[in-house]
Amino acid sequence: MKMTRYKNVFDAIETDPAAAENLKIRSKLMNELIRFIDHGNLTQSQAAELFEVSQPRISDLVRGKIDKFTIDMLVNMLARTGKHVKVKVSIKAA
Repeated sequence: MKMTRYKNVFDAIETDPAAAENLKIRSKLMNELIRFIDHGNLTQSQAAELFEVSQPRISDLVRGKIDKFTIDMLVNMLARTGKHVKVKVSIKAA
């Protein structure tokens, strides 16, 4: 049996490359938000107020419920922290 190796878990679970790329981007944005919450020692209620979302949304965030978030929403939440999201487009290596 031949083993297939993947560079990223999202490439393994998603057959559509576009969907996998979307998951990778959302994951990176979510991780940045979680780091911000952790480093600031924010409660979920404090984070919800800052990000202008409900506390259950923050619970979804910290529990990694990636399907509950769009890239737009995550970028908006990061902007409320004073962070700027840079976009870099590159050609995928073969």
